[in-house]
Amino acid sequence: MATATTTSRTRPQLRTIIGQVTSAKMPKTLKVVVEYQTRHPKYGKYLKRSSVYHVHDEKSEAREGDVVEIAESRPFSRTKCHRLVRIVQKAPEKITHDTGDEITGASGEKKDNQE
Repeated sequence: MATATTTSRTRPQLRTIIGQVTSAKMPKTLKVVVEYQTRHPKYGKYLKRSSVYHVHDEKSEAREGDVVEIAESRPFSRTKCHRLVRIVQKAPEKITHDTGDEITGASGEKKDNQE
């Protein structure tokens, strides 16, 4: 009798890119900017270039300022052909300015150090 062998097909390694999220205002969609350097063909000087990708984020877990890794995938829409793989580095939380009640006290009186 012939034994059936199961061959597991592994998914080919997709092209991954690391970039920074610039906009997370759309539902399940991110705008990611990828910066790179390219050499000028005639003069040899290195030039900074950037590309903007629309990325599918199913769980809406990335925020503006995060550094993320994206991969090529099937087209999700006319402009979305990449998906979020992982968040490499979270952006720091934005600092909100208080009214200063904690510093001066709720009544606004100065505290004297008298002993």
